[in-house]
Amino acid sequence: MSSGDGQQSQALTKPAFSEVQASAIVDSVFGLKVSKIQPLPSYDDQNFHVCISRTKDTTDGPNECVLKINNTESSKTPDLIEVQSHIMMFLRAAGFPTASVYRTKGDHITSLTSIDSGSEIKSYLVRLLTYLPGRPIAEIPISSQLLYEIGRLAAKLDKTLELSSLHRENFIWNLKNVPLLEKYLYALGQNRKREIVEQVIQLFKDEVMTKLSHFRECINHGDLNDHNILIESSKSACGDAVYQVSGILDFDDMSYGYYVFEVAITIMYMMIESKTPIQVGGHVLAGFESVIPLTPVERGALFLLVCSRFCQSLVLAAYSCHLYPENEEYLMITAKTGWRHLQQMFDMGQKAVEEIWFETAKSYEPGISM
Repeated sequence: MSSGDGQQSQALTKPAFSEVQASAIVDSVFGLKVSKIQPLPSYDDQNFHVCISRTKDTTDGPNECVLKINNTESSKTPDLIEVQSHIMMFLRAAGFPTASVYRTKGDHITSLTSIDSGSEIKSYLVRLLTYLPGRPIAEIPISSQLLYEIGRLAAKLDKTLELSSLHRENFIWNLKNVPLLEKYLYALGQNRKREIVEQVIQLFKDEVMTKLSHFRECINHGDLNDHNILIESSKSACGDAVYQVSGILDFDDMSYGYYVFEVAITIMYMMIESKTPIQVGGHVLAGFESVIPLTPVERGALFLLVCSRFCQSLVLAAYSCHLYPENEEYLMITAKTGWRHLQQMFDMGQKAVEEIWFETAKSYEPGISM
């Protein structure tokens, strides 16, 4: 969702390329002619859905693709962007529905494009990715079975990448760095919301930071939200709609973390659009644990980690709205229901929420009727 680190500031500039400029990049950098182009929603980068013209000389390559233009800060770390791109391609080769990367005319994965903004020249990294079919799961009612499958997907992703390494010191979206939120709390003002976040941060310091050495390490996707997972439907033998994951988007928040981080992040984002958000966690957890069972220590931290991810998303969205008020609608997607869900979890308390999650997860065990 974001590419900033602990030092994110107004120095970060979100790209603002016009459709004409974006089409010119596709032509000059990748050697492809654009027949149609339209912007896609994004957090602090810029994305375009691009349709490619076909001629007798250009029969190879994608018919549809996504032009991704990184913001000025992440454009300063081309090695990191290349690693993310290679991991996407590795996962695709392993059978995951991730995008592949279309190489430049010079046979590179990325290209640095400069533009005169009037007062200075700014440089942006650009990539061209294959377009993945499907609809974001945010657009459909999510069944318990689909929640289970998404939990399973999250675990399989992490397990496939368990021998990889991607350390990003002070990366603000890594759950380990929840205490770094303190420098952004001013964006909330003085109110009950801020009090809750301050309590979560303190609990995180006291109860999670002291247990990190007991968590099992891995690479986290870090942003399996309801807009980054695409699904396609088909008809079952009974005529009912059956959904399956057709795409996994946005690997910009990948970093070295822990298995329990991934399941906590996934639970939090699956709660956002749910009409019964507290029940979500058990289904996602069951799917995750069908691949990677959590240890008792990891399970004991799950409630607070979900609360912590709510805080990360809500605080950083409020902060980003100060920087980019024109992008408020997209930035505040989580906030529409997120504060209410966080408050509900706090009001119910850890024991009551865990009882619902763990009993639901237990119901998936063989021999136990759901």
